[in-house]
Amino acid sequence: MKVVSSIGTLKRRHPDCQVVRRKGRIYVICKSNPRFKVRQGGAKMKNK
Repeated sequence: MKVVSSIGTLKRRHPDCQVVRRKGRIYVICKSNPRFKVRQGGAKMKNK
């Protein structure tokens, strides 16, 4: 899984890719080609 700074270009990566928000992070999920998986955000979620 790659961690990227900009997710705008990743939305048009593959026809099967889905952009999903989970727990403050943005994921790109692609079941037909798993190497397109991407995660963005979530650095501020640390709890002390």
